Amino acid sequence: MKLPRLAIFVALVVVALPLPGCSKRPGADGGAETVASRTTSSNPATPSAGRAAVWNHEWIRGAVFYEVFVRSFEDSNGDGIGDLPGLISKLDYLNDGDPATASDLGVDALWLMPVFASPSYHGYDVTDYETINPEYGTNQDFARLVEEAHRRGIKVILDLVINHTSAQHPWFVASASSPRSPKRDWYVWRADDPGWTQPWGGSNRTWHERNGAFYYGIFWGGMPDLNFRNPEVRAEAERIAKLWLDRGVDGFRLDAARHMVEGGPGAAQNDTPETHAFWKEFSAYVRSVKPEAVLVGENWSETAVIATYFGSTAAVPGGDELPMNFDFPLADAIVQDVNAGDGARIAAKIAEVEADYPPGVEDATFLTNHDMVRLATQLGNDPGKLRSAAAVLLTLPGSPFVYYGEEVGLGNGPTRDDESKRTPMPWNASSGGGFTTGKPWFSFAPGQEAANVAAETGDRGSLLSSYRSLVRARRDSAALRLGAIELLSRGGPVLAYVRAAAGERVLVVHNLGAGAVRAGPFAVAASATEPLLIDSGVPEHPAGASGAFTMELPPHASGIWRLR
Repeated sequence: MKLPRLAIFVALVVVALPLPGCSKRPGADGGAETVASRTTSSNPATPSAGRAAVWNHEWIRGAVFYEVFVRSFEDSNGDGIGDLPGLISKLDYLNDGDPATASDLGVDALWLMPVFASPSYHGYDVTDYETINPEYGTNQDFARLVEEAHRRGIKVILDLVINHTSAQHPWFVASASSPRSPKRDWYVWRADDPGWTQPWGGSNRTWHERNGAFYYGIFWGGMPDLNFRNPEVRAEAERIAKLWLDRGVDGFRLDAARHMVEGGPGAAQNDTPETHAFWKEFSAYVRSVKPEAVLVGENWSETAVIATYFGSTAAVPGGDELPMNFDFPLADAIVQDVNAGDGARIAAKIAEVEADYPPGVEDATFLTNHDMVRLATQLGNDPGKLRSAAAVLLTLPGSPFVYYGEEVGLGNGPTRDDESKRTPMPWNASSGGGFTTGKPWFSFAPGQEAANVAAETGDRGSLLSSYRSLVRARRDSAALRLGAIELLSRGGPVLAYVRAAAGERVLVVHNLGAGAVRAGPFAVAASATEPLLIDSGVPEHPAGASGAFTMELPPHASGIWRLR
C-alpha cells in the first residue's frame, strides 16, 4: 500500500517499519449508528456451495516473482513515463522463454503494481477498475503483455486494491452526494466523528468529513474505504476479479488485506473475524473461476498474525483464505542479519514459520518492496552484503519476490519521499538511463554509472550475475525450489541448512560476516558432494568425512552442494 505524500506518517527508518494496510467498518465504539450497520447484514455471506473446493496452482511452488512498477521500468514513447509497451520490450531480460540461455534473469512471474486508472502516480487510489491507466497504455496493450509473457512462460499477477478507492471514483462521488444515493452504502458513513486514529500509531484520524457527514478512510481522506459489509460491494469485488482473470491474469496481490472490515477503534481496525470471512468468500469465488490463480496477501504484521490469513488447510489444501502471504518478519530478519553478520534472527524466523504456518502453504519471501527503503541503501551499497542477501533469499523455502532493480543494486533516490523507492530502472549509464529518450518522470538514483544492467551484464562477479546464477540453481534443483529445510546453525556469521525434496538433498552454507570463516563441522550424512553453485574462493568439495563436513568461506560468500 502506498500513502500519498500528504498522508505520510513517521518516515520509515532504515529497516522499514510496517506500513499498515487499511480498515473498514463502523460504529463498534457505541457511537452514532452507521449507514452500514443500518442497511446491510453484519457479516459477509459464506462462500456459495458448489464453488471449487481446491486450488490447482502448483506453478507457485518455489516460483520466482519479480515486482514491477510500470511507471519506472521502460518508456516506449519518450514521455518519461514507463508503460506497458516498454515492459513488453524488456520481457526477454526477465525470461526469454529458453531454459538453455543464461542472459535473462529467469523469473517465473510478474507482479505489476497498480495499473488501473488513477489520479496518483502510484496508482493505489483507483478511479476505474476496468481500464488500464492511459499513461501506461490501453487494455489492448495489456492483452498483448499477457500474451507475450505467457509465451515466455511468465505468469502475470495484478495489484488489486479493493480495500478503498480514490475519492474521485464515481462510486464515491455518488455516495457522498446524498444520504439517499444508491451508492451511499458502498462506503462507510456515520453522522459524527468517533475520533478513531490509525491503528499503527500517531494522531491521524480515520474518519473524514464530507457534506456534513463522516466517512471512513484508514489511510487518508483521499482514499475512502469500501464497505465490505455490503453484499453489493462484495459482489462487485468478485466481478472485477473475474473480469481480469478472464483477461488472462494469473492472480492478484491483495493490498491492505488486514483491513477489509473494521470492528472499532485502535487495533480493532485490523484482522477482524469479518475480514477473514470476506477473504474466505473471495478466495472460494476465485477458485471457482480459475483454480490455477493465486492470491498473495499483504498482511504487514508478525508471523503469528500472518499465519491466520492462510485459513484452513484441512478445508482446502494450501489454505481456504489466501494461499500466499508476504513474510515481512523474515524480510526484516534477513536485512538485519546481513548487516550484522550474524544469522540468528534468520534462523529464529525460519523456526517460527515452521511452527506457526499451517502445513502445505507457500511462504512469499522477499527482501524489500515499494514501501521500504531500498535494499542497497539499507546495506550501505556493500557488494558483499548485497550478494549475501540475494543468496539467502533465493535458497530459503518459499516463493521469492525480487523488487525491480534489486538485482543490480539499485538504491534509494535523492529524496526522502516514497518516489525515491521507485526510481526509473537503470538500464545503462546514459542521461536517460536506457529507460527513456525524454526526461524521466523522476530522477535516477545515485550510483547509476555503476549500478545498471549494461555495466553488470557480462561481468561474472556482478550482482546481476549472482541473481541470474541463483535463479538458475533454483530452477535446476527440486530441493531448492520445493524442499523442506533443516537448520544446521542458529547464530554467528555462518548460516547453514539442508534442503531436501524429490530424492535430492543440498547443503547450503553462507558466511554473512566481513571476515573469512571456517564453517562446520556439519552433521550431514552423505558419501560425496557435488558443487551446485559456489562463490569465488569457496572449495568445490567440503573437507572431512560424512557427518563432519567443513569448509573455508571468504567474507560474504556462499556455497551450495548436492549431497550424494
